Amino acid sequence: MQEYRPVKEGKVRELYDIGDQLIMVATDRISAFDYILKNTIPDKGKVLTQMSKFWFDYTKDIVPNHMISIDPADMPEFFRAPEYAGKSTLCRKLSMIPIECIVRGYITGSGWESYKENGTVCGITLPAGLKECEKLPEPIFTPSTKAEIGIHDENINFGQCVEVCEKAFPGHGADYAAKIRDYTIALYRKCADYALSRGIIIADTKFEFGVDEAGSVVIADEMLTPDSSRFWPLEGYEAGHGQPSFDKQFVRNWLKANPDSDYHLPEDVVEKTSAKYREAFTMITGKDLA
Repeated sequence: MQEYRPVKEGKVRELYDIGDQLIMVATDRISAFDYILKNTIPDKGKVLTQMSKFWFDYTKDIVPNHMISIDPADMPEFFRAPEYAGKSTLCRKLSMIPIECIVRGYITGSGWESYKENGTVCGITLPAGLKECEKLPEPIFTPSTKAEIGIHDENINFGQCVEVCEKAFPGHGADYAAKIRDYTIALYRKCADYALSRGIIIADTKFEFGVDEAGSVVIADEMLTPDSSRFWPLEGYEAGHGQPSFDKQFVRNWLKANPDSDYHLPEDVVEKTSAKYREAFTMITGKDLA
């Protein structure tokens, strides 16, 4: 059996080159505040992989995606081992656009802190009098740069987004920047409406896009998972304060309350986080985790 080693490792994902295609493995690692925690979260990789597949299938009418299959039978034998099964995605090779495509439908997190300070989020002026976690009149696109592990991403405006795209794809910067902005808003609108029907508010999320050999923009990486999104329960939602969540905000909150933790979670927090991820998967997809 041929063995493979990752050609790239992110905070959570490992990327393997198998020739004409890639295999992306979502590990059970979890990151917060740009650091990888010392614990792993059971079933997290499976949730991220299988939830992303659900959303890729649901949104293929808006934008093509990089996913070919998540069935281990379609992959080399190496990836059928238990540590990879259910966590691996066979996908197309793309030239990635170095932008985190963040979309905010509700005001929370760093956006709320910025709004309290000067009434703006990433340079976008918002109506006066908004409450914490209130729904915005329209979703807003607030891109950021993609930073290396341990370095904070930097929020940028749309003009800077064009410049980053132009540097990566000379002659196509304005076109690609407009496309990823428009795709980001369209994807959020469709998926947020669906999630609401399943009892979940998607407060914000982030997407990543690449460009294929034909020059088409393609959505890649993960999509609308508890790692990349804020999921709030619709039941009991009320603007004016923080919300309970199904995502890793639970972990962030614990870390903030325990600054001496050295990024190590107690077992009960690990178990609760795993349960929250699985519950979000079931609510969204209507299925139990395979």
